[in-house]
Amino acid sequence: MDESIRHHNPNPILRANPLSKLLFWWMNPLFKNGYERQLEVEDMYNVVNEDQSETLGNRLEEEWAKEVERTKGGKRQPSLFRALFRMFGFEYLLLGLILLLEEATKVIQPLLLGGLIRYFTPGSGVGKTESYLFAGGVSLCALVLAVTHHPYFFGVQRIGMKMRIACCSLLYRKSLRLSNEGLSKTTTGQIVNLLSNDVNRFDQAVIFLHFLWVGPLEAVAVLAILWHELGPSTLAGFAVLLLLVPVQGWMGKLFSKFRTKTAKYTDERVRLMNEIIAGMRVIKMYCWEKPFGDLVKKVRNEEIRYIWRKKILSATVAVSWVLGPRFVYLVVMTTVSLVGIHLRARQLYICLPLLFHMGQMMMGVLFVTNQNIQDVKVVFIRFYTFLQLSELPSTEHGRHEKDYSPAKNCRIVIENVHAKWDKEVDQLTLQNVSATVESGRLVSIIGPVGAGKSSLLMAVLNELPLLEGSISVTGRLAYVSQQPWVFSASLRQNIVFGNKYEKAKYDRILKACALNKDIAIMPHGDLTLIGDRGVSLSGGQRARVSLARALYMDADVYLLDDPLSAVDAAVGRHIFENVVQGYLKNKPRVLVTHQLQFLKEAEQILILKEGEMIGKGTFKELSMSGIDFSSLLKSDDEQTDKTASGHVTSTSGSHHLQRSMSHEPQSKLHESSRHRLHSTSSKSHEVINGNLRFSVHESMRGSELSLTSVGTIGDEFSAEEVQLPEEEERHQGTVGLSIYYEYFKAGAGIIKFLLLVFLCLAAQGAYILSDWWLSRWSNEEEARYSALERHNALLAEGYYATNITIPIVDTNFNVSVFSGIIGGVFLFGILRALMFFKVTVDASQALHNTMFASILRSHIGFFDTNPVGRILNRFSKDIGHMDDLLPVTFFDFTQCALLILGIVGVAGVVNPWVFIVVAPLIVLFVIIRRYYIRTSRHIKRLEGTTRSPVFSHLSASLQGLHTIRAFSVQGKFIEEFDNHQDLHTEAWFLFLTTSRWLAIRLDWLCAMFVAAVSFFCVVAADSLNAGLVGLSMTYAMTLMGMFQWGVRQSAEVENQMISVERVLDYSRLPSEAPLEAPNDRKPPPDWPQHGRISVQRVSLKYSTDTPTVLKNISFTIEAREKIGIVGRTGAGKSSLITMLFRLVEPTGSITIDDVDTLQIGLHDLRNQISIIPQDPVLFTGKLRRNLDPFSNHSDDALWKALGEVQLKNAVEDLPHGLDTEVSEGGINFSVGQRQLICLARAILRNNKILMIDEATANVDPRTDGLIQQTIREKFRKCTVLTIAHRLHTIMDSDRLLVLHDGEIEEFDAPHLLLQKPEGLLRKLVEQTGKTETTNLIEIARKSYENKNRDDINEEVQASNLAEIMRAISQHDVAMTIEELDELRMAESKEKEAENGTGDKEEDIEDAAEKVSREESETKDPVQDIGGKDEDLNVDVGEMDNGVKSVDGPTGETPVGDVDDEVESEEKSKLLADNGKKADDLDVDVGKVDENDEANETENLLSKDEHRK
Repeated sequence: MDESIRHHNPNPILRANPLSKLLFWWMNPLFKNGYERQLEVEDMYNVVNEDQSETLGNRLEEEWAKEVERTKGGKRQPSLFRALFRMFGFEYLLLGLILLLEEATKVIQPLLLGGLIRYFTPGSGVGKTESYLFAGGVSLCALVLAVTHHPYFFGVQRIGMKMRIACCSLLYRKSLRLSNEGLSKTTTGQIVNLLSNDVNRFDQAVIFLHFLWVGPLEAVAVLAILWHELGPSTLAGFAVLLLLVPVQGWMGKLFSKFRTKTAKYTDERVRLMNEIIAGMRVIKMYCWEKPFGDLVKKVRNEEIRYIWRKKILSATVAVSWVLGPRFVYLVVMTTVSLVGIHLRARQLYICLPLLFHMGQMMMGVLFVTNQNIQDVKVVFIRFYTFLQLSELPSTEHGRHEKDYSPAKNCRIVIENVHAKWDKEVDQLTLQNVSATVESGRLVSIIGPVGAGKSSLLMAVLNELPLLEGSISVTGRLAYVSQQPWVFSASLRQNIVFGNKYEKAKYDRILKACALNKDIAIMPHGDLTLIGDRGVSLSGGQRARVSLARALYMDADVYLLDDPLSAVDAAVGRHIFENVVQGYLKNKPRVLVTHQLQFLKEAEQILILKEGEMIGKGTFKELSMSGIDFSSLLKSDDEQTDKTASGHVTSTSGSHHLQRSMSHEPQSKLHESSRHRLHSTSSKSHEVINGNLRFSVHESMRGSELSLTSVGTIGDEFSAEEVQLPEEEERHQGTVGLSIYYEYFKAGAGIIKFLLLVFLCLAAQGAYILSDWWLSRWSNEEEARYSALERHNALLAEGYYATNITIPIVDTNFNVSVFSGIIGGVFLFGILRALMFFKVTVDASQALHNTMFASILRSHIGFFDTNPVGRILNRFSKDIGHMDDLLPVTFFDFTQCALLILGIVGVAGVVNPWVFIVVAPLIVLFVIIRRYYIRTSRHIKRLEGTTRSPVFSHLSASLQGLHTIRAFSVQGKFIEEFDNHQDLHTEAWFLFLTTSRWLAIRLDWLCAMFVAAVSFFCVVAADSLNAGLVGLSMTYAMTLMGMFQWGVRQSAEVENQMISVERVLDYSRLPSEAPLEAPNDRKPPPDWPQHGRISVQRVSLKYSTDTPTVLKNISFTIEAREKIGIVGRTGAGKSSLITMLFRLVEPTGSITIDDVDTLQIGLHDLRNQISIIPQDPVLFTGKLRRNLDPFSNHSDDALWKALGEVQLKNAVEDLPHGLDTEVSEGGINFSVGQRQLICLARAILRNNKILMIDEATANVDPRTDGLIQQTIREKFRKCTVLTIAHRLHTIMDSDRLLVLHDGEIEEFDAPHLLLQKPEGLLRKLVEQTGKTETTNLIEIARKSYENKNRDDINEEVQASNLAEIMRAISQHDVAMTIEELDELRMAESKEKEAENGTGDKEEDIEDAAEKVSREESETKDPVQDIGGKDEDLNVDVGEMDNGVKSVDGPTGETPVGDVDDEVESEEKSKLLADNGKKADDLDVDVGKVDENDEANETENLLSKDEHRK
């Protein structure tokens, strides 16, 4: 689908001749370009057919299918190894012949060296011509090694690359087929880890595998030569090597064990990071950085523990490369000396290279091979486990056919379906569901949260396995998911979805889905790239894009899972008329909806309850059967009768339907659930006067207005700007020394670093010293042998004595010193390796922690502009490189560099003539390396940036798995994945070939060096002895492979350091303000006490180069005030949340209870504000941790909070209760249940300020009402700010803040704002339709009148309080009552005159006298006096003697918290004692516990008697 990743640049290897392929000359044009400028994607060569992901994936899929088929019914398990071997085995075996030739050359070369050394041995009989021939033979062997080594390595690495590509392709195809049961047993993190780290083992394992059979053959040849030279003593060395084989096996198993453990924790860490990055906004607003940081730190520490254990083994392996040959030398030399054989130089320097090679082979190469085999075994096990996960059965409509022709008589037939997600749970998800959807018919499915609506669609899509019944679909399906899925590509690609672009059809669909104007203002129109998960689009835009995609597919049958929930009523009506009943009118449609006003237009309605169909039929049929929709529906052309109280008249039918819906379980599973929550029923809290009340604005989806895209249809539509994702940064130039400095600084202090340098030099010194001692020893033996020969010759000639001094060689001394030196090599070598790996592992740990801390503290804009895959790539691939590859590569390079310096130094000291050749060779080396490294660096960085889209595509595919499968576009997504893989392969292929281009040139330089040393030795024969020639030639031959390896490792270290550079980039991200303020700026511990918010001259912009989104706004919100926030798309509603939470730092002044929030710590602020976000976010882990990550609350508090959101019964029914594991993304809870859990979080926090970002978009009317009711009850003493996408939720607010273009347009009571004909709120309300406008205006009016009356009563109460306080102070209760009575009568007459009611007012209570006497006795202050409605009520509250409230006469229920009324008989007695009539007074005693009320009343009466 993404054409931008394709380019045409044919690979020149296809046209290259054999010599060019051998020497990699075909790469020269690329190096030229890379040297002159930075390489781009277009410069990379296209993959050849044999390396293509599609080709390899198809082949491996076929082989795996054969493997599965062959093992069916048998005891043998399918083997991925066997499948891969059938693909690549023959080609791989042929390459082994090249390796055999190379290793044979390495055996022959020491024999020729032995012949050359004989020339320097007195009396050997070797002439100068022969010596030149021997020197030429040694040089020729060096050239042969240069020619054979690189084709082999390039060939096996390319096979490793193919195996990796094939396995990745197979893994992706498998992931698209996973059933929900299979998905529950894996995570995105695990799949990403399989793709990023595990498959890399193939690249390494194939390199040395051939040594398993070449090594033993070579060992036999070497043993024969050494036996010829040294006799049976040779066996001692081989015995040592054989004894080490079981040790290697044991260490290999340890490697495997540690690798498995490491992979487990890496999976967990990557999964955690995936969740944290995706949910960062919620984490910041909830102040959860610390618990998530601790969680990652805990997992990372476990991961590092096993990485360090692996590195200890790696240190042993690294030392064995150097120490192994030396140890064999020691054993052989000691054995030879003990049996009395005197080693001469020729023997020594034939045997040393062969022993060196065998030591490296047995203790180095074979050990690494064994380690790689164990690693690959673990990978095969992990892949096998993944490939065995359950799949969906392939179905007819699950396949995509390019030449598809529309089916006739399209339909869906559902017959007696029973199904459940989790086989282990008894509760069924669906039971006894039957329906038929014919062409041109619309079937609507309704029901509360968790009723099984989405599950029914999943069953039709074959995602939910059936236990009984059947579902047949005729025609191709299209599916619109409840949560819109958008992937990272252009808008057009999201809609066209890989189909052919047809402009007329495309434009018609855009118009039907109301997307025209959105696209018109996008920077590049419909070619605008949108970010990962569609972060640059609003929720409404994502929903319409998802719908447009379904229309463009031109399917036969449409399943629509509540696609109208994210759009406003006007757009919803437009889409329903133009799409559901327009564009799709001739096709079968299934519409899951909570928007009940559309039910009349459905041909059939299904009502689901607890997964069971409790009603089916047309609107008319259901109405006639006793189900009356009049209380549930509201349409523009329909008037609904109302009672005088403004409530919908309930009939028995509506009562029945409402009961069936309001008592639905709130705990059904979402369509992708893993576990099933059992049902629970919730009691209605809306019983008034014994009748069930079903409020219009709480039950109707029709009375909603989503302001996500207000006015989309009209001329006033304000389209939303799209924020483009940033391109990934790519550095240029060399990796600076500062990167190395930061790396070692992170892993070691100055002392540790100096100690490391000392150990490196000491180990290298001991290494050279051991070789020098052997040379000295052999020279002593050579001198002794020469003297003995001359002495014996003279004796043979008849001399009885000679004056020849025969040197004494102290063999024991030589053996002892050599043993001591070898001990030093071992000690310093192992300490060097351990120290080096300790420093690098610590550096990796420190840099990971720094990067993670930086990510956690970075601004939220960073996560909006960078896709998850890009950030995750740093934590998976780059950290993986720093953990595994970089330490080994860096150590290898350090070891090689020291050896090379030692070799060149020794050869030069022995024969200064060598420096004549060394100087120009060094110049050539520097030029070639510089020429290479510039191109190599570009390619390595391209490899990093082309790798990210592979992971992003995988992540996006898993998110939209149901949609992909429903549309049957798996083939297209596989093709897209293959394209991304091919692009990455282009970079990787160039990385392999550029490495070989350099290596073969360096080996040719080394061959020239070997030739120079060998011929200069012959030239300078007069000044050299056999030992020195042997030493310098052995070193020169050792340099042959080591030099190019060391240089390549130096380049590889620089390439690997790019990972460090990338990690350091993310470690230096701009940080938010401090989380905690200094003590002098910390707010008081009990702040905020009231919740008063004052905003003065505040402006906000998301970055320096973006426009200002909030423009110099000022407003004040009083304590406990309920504020609604409305405005068109882009008006700045969400920016208010950003501003108050300081997710982006604003300018101006924001105070809460007189504390400047811009001066305090972020946690000081954010901990005091609760938020219920629009998109509910749950994290993997226990439900308890999702509710209370800090463990601040008891279990009782958690259960209470769950009870208040009607989830307690559901969670109690789960096997583990609060310890239930939440699946990745929370998908084992429905969307509505996730929202309720977020509400429970807010209840637990119990803050004075609550922000609600439209928390009811995905729930049914009943749950919507529940949430609104809970908010009003639990947060009545809080300041509440509600960002409204639906107007009915905020029309009863105290005031509405209306935003327009970042400025406050209006701010007043909704009723007053609606009186302005040209006001913005009035216009927004009028867009909902005539009937709904009337309804909203009525809600606002009643709310305003109630609040206004309460305000007047509060003023009266305050006035009454003053009068009573004055009278109490004067102890004149009688006067107080008389004056209040007169005051009351005057007010009553005024109201009668105004209202014409002539109602007779009753006298004021005598209770004030009683209260005043109580006051005089107890000296307690009067704290609360209140009134109610038109009658005067006097409340005297919160007194220690138990009298809490006394209210005046009224016929209504008192406003205050009143438990019971004092019996009229007791009141009469009390008033009689005070000389008043009992008939005129009602006395309420409020806020008194029922158990204490009687006693308190008696006390009150007895005290009155006493006073009287």
